Amino acid sequence: MTAAVDFHFDPMCPFAYATSVWLREVRARLGVEVNWRFFSLEEVNRAEGKKHPWERPWSYGWSLMRIGALLRRRDMAALDAWYARIGAELHERGGKPHDPDVARRLLDELGFGAPVLDEALADAGTHEDVRADHRRVVDAGGYGVPTLFFPGGQCLFGPVLIDPPAGERAVRLWDVVTGMLEFPDLYEIQRPKGAAEQQRIHRAIRPYLAGRDWVSIDRGEVIEFPDDPRRGGQA
Repeated sequence: MTAAVDFHFDPMCPFAYATSVWLREVRARLGVEVNWRFFSLEEVNRAEGKKHPWERPWSYGWSLMRIGALLRRRDMAALDAWYARIGAELHERGGKPHDPDVARRLLDELGFGAPVLDEALADAGTHEDVRADHRRVVDAGGYGVPTLFFPGGQCLFGPVLIDPPAGERAVRLWDVVTGMLEFPDLYEIQRPKGAAEQQRIHRAIRPYLAGRDWVSIDRGEVIEFPDDPRRGGQA
């Protein structure tokens, strides 16, 4: 059984967050070691001529990951708690952890203290911490999150979830995902998404749609959602 996995995430992605909930359940049941790593959707989907996220005073996902990078230097468990908290705030409650004032409040609630935000932004090394994780995925041919790296170097994109399984079903999915490691020449299995599936996805990510302040982009294409109240600019 695979005993460890590196999980690359962007805190703004609702699908990566759902997968992280499933992976926490797997960890609780099987003792799998989860190493949280970063990937920037802001950077990989950056429009030509726009600033890189590290060139802005505050970038939504990037800055939250810089805070996470500082916490990770102290203890992986601190980053674990940070991702769980900001993920729940956006993807379950429809809140705005990408607002600096909200981020400070969440840091206080976790016991880390609001000044951690300013400490992370004052430390230029947190840019490089996030960039290095991001580069690892890009160098492996990856393009999004969740991206998993396993001992031995194999890399998988997914699983992409909206309703993370719990209990024995979570373990069965782990067996399915890690079973792919036996077939390094198997590159893609994908479930088609018809109208009914699109509606289920839309319902599942409504908190994210309410909380976000940006347009969702997937590999250069703007993603439209029905009845979307948010038509703001790209993060």
